[in-house]
Amino acid sequence: MSLPLDIPTLGTLGKQLICPICVEVFTKPVVILPCLHNLCRKCANELYQVCTNLWEMQSSTLVGIGGRFRCPSCQHEVVLDRHGVYGLQRNLLVENIIDVYKQESERPPPKPPVQFSCTEHEDEKLNIYCITCQVTSCSLCKVFGAHKNCQVVPLPDVYQQQKV
Repeated sequence: MSLPLDIPTLGTLGKQLICPICVEVFTKPVVILPCLHNLCRKCANELYQVCTNLWEMQSSTLVGIGGRFRCPSCQHEVVLDRHGVYGLQRNLLVENIIDVYKQESERPPPKPPVQFSCTEHEDEKLNIYCITCQVTSCSLCKVFGAHKNCQVVPLPDVYQQQKV
């Protein structure tokens, strides 16, 4: 399963884990090219096949046992041995980072900390519940602030009602 590029959690780390060919998070196994750039093995194989077919159409001689293609990131020529793309080394570090990244991306976001003080009156405790706005507030907000025209109830009453 690959993560699409437009995921909101895709930060700086996530952008480093994007394959330049499929523009998705690398899929296993990730191969490292001689120029030290990474590709999904499937993408590298598809790029190799396209380049091999183009080379064969332009040349009367075959590519030979190995083959070659250019890195999509830096255009460095990648020469393959008889194993083709499967002769490229896997980048296990990147694969492990992707596993951790995916686990962290699937985790639900942390819940905001419970706030006991009013945001507008820092020294005041939250002690009323505004029924109109459906938020907790302090007494000063009811008398002088944003909730002076709202219907409010004491916070302990709402707590007891919800508890039942």
